[in-house]
Amino acid sequence: MDASAFPEEFRIAVAQLHAARLRPEVFCEEMPAPQRIAPYASALSADVTVDGDDVGTGRIVLLHDPQGNDAWEGSFRCVAYARAEIDPEMANDPLLAEVGWTWLTEALAAHGASYVAPSGTVTKVASESFGSMADEDATAQLEIRASWTPVGPTGQPLDLGPHAEAWGELLCTAAGLPPVPEGVSPLPSRRGQRGRG
Repeated sequence: MDASAFPEEFRIAVAQLHAARLRPEVFCEEMPAPQRIAPYASALSADVTVDGDDVGTGRIVLLHDPQGNDAWEGSFRCVAYARAEIDPEMANDPLLAEVGWTWLTEALAAHGASYVAPSGTVTKVASESFGSMADEDATAQLEIRASWTPVGPTGQPLDLGPHAEAWGELLCTAAGLPPVPEGVSPLPSRRGQRGRG
């Protein structure tokens, strides 16, 4: 569908999503969006790379229904996914799932991304090898799937940038990157900006 056929508020929201400032470790690019969930959708995928190794991956999808959606409690919905390799010892922590969810809510709060109607799951998967594969190290992954309805601050228009930045922070936190010090803005590398826009 020609982008000019999209409603203006959706075009603005997509532009805000693409303009989000992500850490240089996050390589983000546009990807095909699901077509049947909402009348309008846009999606970004990302990989978190440290020293040439991919340590996390994810995607964020922006859904828009101009008529609104009762389940969303609004006309926009963010759907996010993050997956990262974790230390197999961490997978045994009974609080890991709760901590994973907190990473998302804290990232949204830190970026000033207001929202309603959050929902999601946190899954931890641990794998051990046996038999002829017994030499292989145990592995573990954490997957966070979440959705929320973005809302603008009272009396102000919706800005999707902080929501995308919070998703980027979630990817980095799940992948074990240390937080950017308070008061320091990440300067995205060219790699982190390639394919967006």
